[in-house]
Amino acid sequence: MNKIEMKTPLVEMDGDEMTRILWQMIKEELILPFVDLKTEYYDLGLEHRNETNDQVTVDSAEATKKYGVAVKCATITPNAARMDEYKLKEMWKSPNGTIRSILDGTVFRAPIVVKGIEPCVRNWEKPITIARHAYGDVYKNVEMKIEGVGKAELVFTDKDGKESRETIHDFKDAGIIQGIHNTKASITSFARACFQYAVSTKQDLWFGSKDTISKKYDHTFKDIFQEVYEAEFKEKFEALGLEYFYSLIDDIVARIMKAKGGFIWACKNYDGDVMSDMISSAFGSLAMMTSVLVSPDGIYEYEAAHGTVQRHYYKYLKGEETSTNPVATIFAWTGALRKRGELDGISALCDFADRLEKATLSTIESGVMTKDLALITSLKEVTALNSRDFIGAIRKQLEA
Repeated sequence: MNKIEMKTPLVEMDGDEMTRILWQMIKEELILPFVDLKTEYYDLGLEHRNETNDQVTVDSAEATKKYGVAVKCATITPNAARMDEYKLKEMWKSPNGTIRSILDGTVFRAPIVVKGIEPCVRNWEKPITIARHAYGDVYKNVEMKIEGVGKAELVFTDKDGKESRETIHDFKDAGIIQGIHNTKASITSFARACFQYAVSTKQDLWFGSKDTISKKYDHTFKDIFQEVYEAEFKEKFEALGLEYFYSLIDDIVARIMKAKGGFIWACKNYDGDVMSDMISSAFGSLAMMTSVLVSPDGIYEYEAAHGTVQRHYYKYLKGEETSTNPVATIFAWTGALRKRGELDGISALCDFADRLEKATLSTIESGVMTKDLALITSLKEVTALNSRDFIGAIRKQLEA
């Protein structure tokens, strides 16, 4: 079989734990036999990030700017326990947060819908796409522990040295404070990306924040979205019969639970982090969610929306059998390969991505799947396989 030739490399960002193992399986079984794969490789495993003082994460993002398309494995965002486990120099920031900040894009996440796995919210008839802001908020925060009595202030010093101050809290005892920020440029890019994506996919757009409580921070998001809509997209939305709907975030959540789906839900950074997991889990599985970061200048980074599957990795290290769902990671690869094919005019690469996705879904719909999917499927006859055998079954479908 002649392999499909590539012109331009993908930026390949390797990751951690069980997803790192799956990453290699997917490449060996489902991609390398069919594609003359060209990548610029970056090891974003936690150990290597620690060795390079996290410079490798920055380098991978800059390479993505250069080549235009990246595919990323799931990575660890360390906490105190990981500090000890990996003997880290410091508690490195989320690599996803770092990459999103550098690329200044918006993350679009949508469930992978397959027959036999129905959403647990029964009225959801169509996928709900989460659009997650990719900059600022808690992911670029500054935190401080307060040891005792004193006053915490928010201080801004402008370029002429003039100070503006707001009291955060007069502490009577120990406590904590946190400073977060965002920028008008980033919020505007986020809004524009959401409206553009809605127009291109012909879906309504919903957005919610807590502007009644956060009268400056969240209200700025609300105002910028409205300004961008009125100035650039209102006529396009009306011509397509689309709706832009804003409400408080708690009202949006209540409406989501009663909706039928088929629209885009724009969320601030942290809201999108949490709600994408809720949406993916409710549609069937955290491992059944596509995720793509799209920058304003047309740069794409594809990844799985779930974590590194730590528990399975520890079982794998003991030599025990694991049945970890690789579907979202497979779709990260297919998304990147398809986009690379589109940008380089390689129709065979696009067709291969389509065939691999179809083979993956057909395997599940035939009753062959991993154990997590077997627990939630409505299919009556099911064969639950370990990860490697499931990937092997997909390859058979692909070669059929």
